[in-house]
Amino acid sequence: MRRLVSTAVIIAIGLTPLAAKPAAAQGYQIDCAILLCLAGGWPASVPCARARAEFIRRITPWPIEPPLQIWRCPMRAEFEAPNPVERLYRLAGFNPGPAVSLPRERETLKLAQAVGGRADIDISGPSFDFIRSIDVFQVSIRQRESDKGECNRSDFVRHGTYDANGQYNWRASSLGALPSAFRGEERYGEHCPEISIRAVFVDWNDHQGRYGFEQVNY
Repeated sequence: MRRLVSTAVIIAIGLTPLAAKPAAAQGYQIDCAILLCLAGGWPASVPCARARAEFIRRITPWPIEPPLQIWRCPMRAEFEAPNPVERLYRLAGFNPGPAVSLPRERETLKLAQAVGGRADIDISGPSFDFIRSIDVFQVSIRQRESDKGECNRSDFVRHGTYDANGQYNWRASSLGALPSAFRGEERYGEHCPEISIRAVFVDWNDHQGRYGFEQVNY
């Protein structure tokens, strides 16, 4: 039984020439596609466009979901496939080259058993820094002057992250922890300009360290 840890770099670097299988456009495992496309910096392709759209949809209220549900993408190489990278490409719906040797029915059974709350391999190593770089912030900020001239302020921030097991966790946070790319709180704490913002912000670094983010106001 092999692990994919040693092949993560190959996945990320070899991502550029991805090609979708038209017949499987609706059937690929979206979280495997998110994993591959995020690692490669969301290269231009139909599968990666779909994967990014789902990645953002999951943080668009309500509810706010983990943008990458890595436990839905079985990465452990348990098949008689040429190599685990080709297997992951196949699970994501990309064209991996030579066909794997086992019928799809066997693979479907394994997929059903793979769903859980953590990755099925150790992602604590540097090859998977791009997964642990994902940060999600849920933000609510209000500021307005009352009829009595008092400045009423309130703020709420919680921070979602992935741990070394691929589990997603929320914890209480603060405005000071928001990334500099976040927009909406710039005048908070000044004399008392009226501010009302609710947003979800997600950012990440791909496998080469390139920064990306999205903010969804609601």
